Amino acid sequence: MAGGLVALLDDVAVLARAAAASIDDVGAAAAKAGAKAAGVVIDDAAVTPQYVRSLAAERELPIIKRIALGSLRNKFLIILPAVLLLSQFVPWLLTPILMLGGAYLCYEGAEKVWAKIAHHEAHGAGDEAAPDEKTLVSGAVRTDLILSAEIMVITLNEVIDEPFWSRLAILAVVAVVMTVLVYGAVALIVKMDDAGLRLSERSGALATFGRGLVRAMPLVLTGLTVLGTAAMLWVGGHILLVGTDELGLHWLYSAVHHVEEAAHDAAGVLGGLVGWLVNTVFSAILGLIVGALIVAVMTFAVHRRKAATATH
Repeated sequence: MAGGLVALLDDVAVLARAAAASIDDVGAAAAKAGAKAAGVVIDDAAVTPQYVRSLAAERELPIIKRIALGSLRNKFLIILPAVLLLSQFVPWLLTPILMLGGAYLCYEGAEKVWAKIAHHEAHGAGDEAAPDEKTLVSGAVRTDLILSAEIMVITLNEVIDEPFWSRLAILAVVAVVMTVLVYGAVALIVKMDDAGLRLSERSGALATFGRGLVRAMPLVLTGLTVLGTAAMLWVGGHILLVGTDELGLHWLYSAVHHVEEAAHDAAGVLGGLVGWLVNTVFSAILGLIVGALIVAVMTFAVHRRKAATATH
């Protein structure tokens, strides 16, 4: 009986070690896959503070909380079941869908660049009338649905060869971690100026730091916007670059890869960094070109529709 108990304990220990190893594998895979979606995460963190800019200070965190909960609902009730079904039954659709999402990111990035050059706001962002909180949250959650779908599909693309339950666990981990990171960062960003104002009321070095914090906030938001735009062009362009290669159009990917390898070999000890920068720059250029073409088509279509409406 004692021998049976020892054998049972040994079996439990083996299962525990296997479970721990499996958890480690899921965590490592989730970290690797989540890193691929970093560009979209940066854009998500850059976009969300715009929704609470015109609100009273005491309503900022409650609104961010509601948007974060809406983001979790998007991921777990809509996106996660959809991408799991996709990967299980029609995995060949993953690359085209991912490329459509990449093209959308390119369009968003190029539109922001064009808005900056032409000195107007993209998507009517300059509207004076502030929406009510319900409308504001609904709009933010709809935008999050697109960005979250990109994050989850990029993640799925990295773990498509994993077993079903591993895919489910990895996607769930990424969904929770990304949501906490994005909206935790957004909460810190939007409350940074309030913290600066409180510190500025103190004396000495704390007051100086607080005033510096308040002055720095516009620069932080501008920097996030620029970083988010660059990230969209880079991520979107890279998705299209890799996608064309996977669909059999190898020449573009091969050309970029050849230049990347040449830069890597010429840079010596910095070869890894230089090679990555070359790939990133080419991806961003491709993203800007594709995005600009989509912006031109969309602008032409809008102008034609307006002209047709005026004629009627």
